[in-house]
Amino acid sequence: MIREDLRNIAIIAHVDHGKTTLVDEMLKQGGAFRENQAVAERVMDSNDLERERGITILAKNTSVMYKDTKINIIDTPGHADFGGEVERVLSMVDGALLLVDAAEGPMPQTRFVLSKALEMGLKIIIVVNKIDKPDARLDEIGDEVLELLLDLDANDEQLESPLLFCSGRAGTASLSQYEEGKDLTPLFETILNYIEPPKGDEQGDLQMLISSIDYNEYVGRIGIGRIERGSIKVNQQVTVGDYHESKKPYNSKIVSLLQIQGLQRVPVETATVGDIVWISGIENITIGDTICDTINYEPLEFTKVSEPTVEMTFSVNDSPFAGREGKFVTSRQLRKRLFDELLKDVSLRVSETENTDSFRVCGRGEMHLSILIENMRREGYELSVSTPRVLYKEIDGVKCEPIERLVIDVPNDCTGSVMEKMGTRKAEMINMHPQGSRTRLEFLIPSRGLFGYKSEFLTDTKGEGIMSSVFEGYEPYKGDIPRRNTGSLVSFETGEAVTYGLYNAQERGSLFIGAGTPVYEGMIVGASPKVEDLVVNVCKKKHLTNTRASGSDDALRLVPPRKLSLEDSLEFIADDELLEVTPKSIRIRKRILDNSLRAKSRAKEK
Repeated sequence: MIREDLRNIAIIAHVDHGKTTLVDEMLKQGGAFRENQAVAERVMDSNDLERERGITILAKNTSVMYKDTKINIIDTPGHADFGGEVERVLSMVDGALLLVDAAEGPMPQTRFVLSKALEMGLKIIIVVNKIDKPDARLDEIGDEVLELLLDLDANDEQLESPLLFCSGRAGTASLSQYEEGKDLTPLFETILNYIEPPKGDEQGDLQMLISSIDYNEYVGRIGIGRIERGSIKVNQQVTVGDYHESKKPYNSKIVSLLQIQGLQRVPVETATVGDIVWISGIENITIGDTICDTINYEPLEFTKVSEPTVEMTFSVNDSPFAGREGKFVTSRQLRKRLFDELLKDVSLRVSETENTDSFRVCGRGEMHLSILIENMRREGYELSVSTPRVLYKEIDGVKCEPIERLVIDVPNDCTGSVMEKMGTRKAEMINMHPQGSRTRLEFLIPSRGLFGYKSEFLTDTKGEGIMSSVFEGYEPYKGDIPRRNTGSLVSFETGEAVTYGLYNAQERGSLFIGAGTPVYEGMIVGASPKVEDLVVNVCKKKHLTNTRASGSDDALRLVPPRKLSLEDSLEFIADDELLEVTPKSIRIRKRILDNSLRAKSRAKEK
């Protein structure tokens, strides 16, 4: 059976190349909204963090009707750290729209997601987006994409992929760069003509692979996947198991069945081959499970998701201010939350440690783990986290480390300082492209060489640089890389920071706190320009006397403190420091809070 009335596609691209904006226009022109309906911009970015950061974190499904054909669209994340989301959902589709920015061209994540789509044999439609940008390079982009396809060993059919020119914001598409588009009709027509409709045996026994998991307090866990064979009905008895036989197959019942229409999930009684459906009623369902007919149990193989490359230790907050702001503060609550996250995130790994209060959490990058920490603090969790560390591997008896492909786009006058910093971080330059007043540099760099570099990079390029990276592979260990060339200003005692104490401390370095901030002994209140740590007393009050002198009581002027975000703090912390995260505060502290004990342990190490 061939479903001519259905197409399943994913939209893949590098971060900020306009996927979600293009989906907005496809929904509008596909009649998903009423004419007078108020629609938010980037309607698919539904959670608060996505809206605040302007990035997609979770892959999401929607659908549009064009003529008599339903087009299921999956909007995927563009940031490399969420590549696990992309790898999972590609198993639900028959083709992909590859978006490429008309000015930036193919970037690291474009390469990563395209290689995954080509491996799975998906049909690709190349869409050059943002053609209305003043610095668009329409003549060169097509050649750059073709070079990338050749580089990734695409087959002849994939090399002949159709090329369209779009403006997601204006909602126009055309088949030629010299022709101005009026709407997205050329894009819809190309999808219908080029992407193959789903095929399968409608009369066969049910076979459906779960590619994603959702959760609802009322119905529990919801499995999302595509029907590969047969059909599914409400109240149907099914057998659930997985290909790798990590658990024993068990029988269950489909309680509810939903399909997506526009942005709404609509209950249906039955669904067939090619349909993407939401099912509930099956307890303990997880990503990678296959739902089969009870008569014929044949599990499907699940796409192997790339392994994590970075680890951190999440532990119970044991600072002097612990328990003041959080709702969930115990190790039992922390453990449950982390293991619950595993059900939705296939690229995350969580394991117990020797210490019952701490857990080892492995992810795809700093951003991947920082989003998890941010979500947890918003939910009311209080925890402390260690500095990020890379995961080493032993290959043929040689210690190897993860290597990233890093692409940097900077003004020409900043290339010298960037290349100097890359040299100290053991990076190897593989490409250099001058582009007018800017230069694009491409490096292979150890993942740990990127820790703490972002803020330095923005300073070196006066805020005009763009950098992005994606995991490339493992290579032999490159040697020591200095993590940080500054020290910390450490609080001498517990109390409240006062202007007089801060005024004297600011001469030693840049401060992270202002007057009135509660501090404790061992808490880090600023950065020192010297490599060693300095202990400062920010709670020190001025000694009062009854003598007055001209000018001695002038107002003390404080330099405005440098407020660190969660990502900035993760970049800053050293190996002997921890990040204390609560729903209201982010504090950096020393592992050993007592100043004299810390000095003794340092003397022992020497």
